[in-house]
Amino acid sequence: MNKSKKFIGAAVLMVLMTACGNGSKFKYETVPNDPMQTRIYTLDNGLKVYLTVNKETPRIQTYIAVRVGGKNDPAETTGLAHYFEHLMFKGTEKFGTTDFSKEKPMLDEIERLFEVYRKTTDEAERKAIYHQIDSVSYEASKIAIPNEYDKLMAAIGANGTNAYTSYDQTVYVEDIPSNEIDNWAKIQADRFQNATIRGFHTELETVYEEKNMSLTKDFRKVYETLLSALYPDYPYGTQTVLGSQDHLKNPSITNIKNYFNTWYVPNNMAICMSGDLNPDETIEIINKYFGEMKPNPNLPERPQPKESPIKEPVVKEVMGLDAESVALAWRMPTTVDDDVISALISSILYNGQAGLLDVNLNQQQKVLGCFAGSLGLSDYYTYMISGQPKQGQTLDEVKDLMLAEVEKLRKGEFDEELLQATINNYKLYYMKQFESNESRADMFVSAFVDGDQWSDVVNFIDKMSKVNKQQVVDFANKYFADNYALVYKRMGKDTNEKKMDKPSITPIVMNRDSVSSFLKEIQASKVTPIEPVFLDFEKDMQKFNAKSDIEVLYKKNDMNDLFQITYVFDMGSQNDKALSTAFSYMEYLGTSKKSLAEINKEFYRLACSFSVHPGMKRTYVMLSGLQENMPQAMQLFEEILADAQVDADAYKNYAADILKKRADAKLNQSSNFSQLLNYAMYGENSPSKNILSEKELTEMDPQKLVDCIHKFNSYKHRIMYYGPATQEEVTSIINQYHNVPEQLVDVPAYDYQYQPTNENKVYFAEYDAKQIYFTGISNFEKQYDAALQPTVSMYNEYFSGGMNSIVFQEMREARSLAYSSYAFITSPSYKEYPYIFRSFIATQNDKMIDAMEAFDEIINNMPESEKAFKLAQEGTISRLRTERITGMDVLWEYIDLQDKGISEDPRKDLFQKAQTLTLKDVKDFQQKWVKDRKYTYCVLGHEKDLDMKSLEKYGKITKLSQKDIFGY
Repeated sequence: MNKSKKFIGAAVLMVLMTACGNGSKFKYETVPNDPMQTRIYTLDNGLKVYLTVNKETPRIQTYIAVRVGGKNDPAETTGLAHYFEHLMFKGTEKFGTTDFSKEKPMLDEIERLFEVYRKTTDEAERKAIYHQIDSVSYEASKIAIPNEYDKLMAAIGANGTNAYTSYDQTVYVEDIPSNEIDNWAKIQADRFQNATIRGFHTELETVYEEKNMSLTKDFRKVYETLLSALYPDYPYGTQTVLGSQDHLKNPSITNIKNYFNTWYVPNNMAICMSGDLNPDETIEIINKYFGEMKPNPNLPERPQPKESPIKEPVVKEVMGLDAESVALAWRMPTTVDDDVISALISSILYNGQAGLLDVNLNQQQKVLGCFAGSLGLSDYYTYMISGQPKQGQTLDEVKDLMLAEVEKLRKGEFDEELLQATINNYKLYYMKQFESNESRADMFVSAFVDGDQWSDVVNFIDKMSKVNKQQVVDFANKYFADNYALVYKRMGKDTNEKKMDKPSITPIVMNRDSVSSFLKEIQASKVTPIEPVFLDFEKDMQKFNAKSDIEVLYKKNDMNDLFQITYVFDMGSQNDKALSTAFSYMEYLGTSKKSLAEINKEFYRLACSFSVHPGMKRTYVMLSGLQENMPQAMQLFEEILADAQVDADAYKNYAADILKKRADAKLNQSSNFSQLLNYAMYGENSPSKNILSEKELTEMDPQKLVDCIHKFNSYKHRIMYYGPATQEEVTSIINQYHNVPEQLVDVPAYDYQYQPTNENKVYFAEYDAKQIYFTGISNFEKQYDAALQPTVSMYNEYFSGGMNSIVFQEMREARSLAYSSYAFITSPSYKEYPYIFRSFIATQNDKMIDAMEAFDEIINNMPESEKAFKLAQEGTISRLRTERITGMDVLWEYIDLQDKGISEDPRKDLFQKAQTLTLKDVKDFQQKWVKDRKYTYCVLGHEKDLDMKSLEKYGKITKLSQKDIFGY
């Protein structure tokens, strides 16, 4: 079974039923008492189809899963599965080209040249061959239509176009309108039967940029090293999903074609759908388009791994720039019965509230932090525990503490009530999962990839409820011994990384206005339009007042028995820089009546959880869980806020941990970039630097922090409630348990100001990595304008809205400058805030100036394409027709619009104006608001690897230290 996602069901029978519904000729399997009423079809060619109906919105989440991944890569061309995932977006003989018969000879020549290239070792010869590849590829690009797949998806109103590859699976993702099933199936069937490999060398460079990004992610390196220790004779451990640097630079189109023909076949695929669909009609459509796919009678059998027993710890080491950590991992069989116990053990050890690691290590502050969980592999269950050391603590000390908690598990030193609490929390989790089409369909993907019977999935919780403590202990003693992998993540330069120079690539032709006959056919197809539904806050939610005249925003939950209640305080760290520290400290405190461990165990028993989220301007105090337990949970929650007790030792530990985490943050690339960005947005006194100093932390009287917690409910606030209780019941609970004074006090005022961008300037911060992070920021100094919003939205959609956008095509498709890049206008989150233009790219160091020049060109001289604009326009309109804001999101939307000073759903105005806006309107907007703006440029990178001289032409360079950007 899938190791991280289990299904809840109260099935009584354990058999699979076969039925024919409403005269349909297609037989399907069902399971009694399946909450999703799943139908599982198997077409004559072996294709599996999983369908479940959810009519909350007129959309359908679709996944097409192929049971193949990184473990199936040929040993000499690792990374192939992931690379081919990218190539699946390049089109077929029908789309992605203006004339396939003219294009094919060039594609064949590119394939031949790459086979010569990968076998050639002389660097001069390789460069000459690559030049030939580049030349032929450029000529082929004159015929190709880049990103026409994305244009097809835009034409049918799809959202979330994506795909992902892991060791065991490759999955293709679309969220489509419910009236576009036929067009979607037609497109996908052609794609999966006739995928054509084009745009190969530019996409290869994009994949290599993704590999570059991974080299700065130390946790990914730890993960891969753990697997290499646990699986020395199996592909989980002998190769990685992204592949080696050498293999990525020496690919084989021939191997990729063989791979496609072997694995992308119906008897190795599943279509998984959840949403507003008619199962009988949907399976007819799928059979019409996919039924002719030819199965592979020689499909390789699923491997039966037989690793040699691990008799002593396998120890390895990883070097990297991030803070030190240590990780442990065990492997064990994956069967239905084993997975049930494995899932229980996972939560007994760590669940974020009451697990052994939670209570004994995190809450007692014995380590800086630790977590645990399954690694989600299909062929083995793999469990990992990872921990970070406190200041002065060694990695071995952290390791010993974590192993001591595993030993408690082995000895049965845990409360038996934890078993039942864990089952209740699994039920809670999957009730939440049922709310989402994405989660529902993903359950099907997991079952298919793991080879699970759906009856076992449905009955998983029922099986779990029958497990006793002795079974858990026996299992732990059998599999959690000294048979683990141990990886020390240490600080230092990773000598395994290889520096690769950028290749000489001629930007390919974009052919933005070219359209295949296939796309024309899809655009000309007629479907019954779905009328849009916009929010009417007078009907879609209710408002009433509780005690102390507190406004309550109320939305009834008719789906299940879950509730969410949120206190909304319009104050945050800008009002009190100690606020975040105070509420984080609260996580280590008990009350005068209950210890910290008792509090967390009680919340876990109730299947409820609470959290406090102080932001810059606003703080959210949140409680959620099972409605039947809301009164008890709220009483306990309010007790903590009103009666948290000072623990001096806990504060001393906490202050030391804060300082250690701050030091660790300086080691992390993303943290450095985030601080640099804040410096550019707000100036020297950015809100991210508004924190307690080391002196203030160490000299702080913790009673002041506790007083801050106790006082917090006295400030004016609102309450949001989403759940099954009536207004009267909610009012009663709030009035009984919400501890507030009769008269609430005003929030202290303060606000940060965005910095103007009156001149071009460059902020540079040092970080030694293979990639730079770059952003350009420009402050419009114009506040939120509802009348301007439709044009802003259309500009963003056209310029940077997806794979068909200008930014994606120019920065990634044409020039291969990055895996990740964007440029768009951010709308103000508050009415007094300004519009901000922001560009971003993560790219290889020697591509920095190329990237900046390319951004300058397309931002200031925006390419114009009527056909590309029409697709952006149609996609926006189609999305708005089927987009629905439901549940708790209605209340969040109301809050968001209040912040902007508007009271009506702005999507209504966008829907009306999107139908009449023209490319000229967008161009005029770009000329007025975007062209030739001044920018604050931010570059995070290794100075010795960068062309600093060329960077100077973008403005005066100010080199910022970590003290400048972090404030400490």
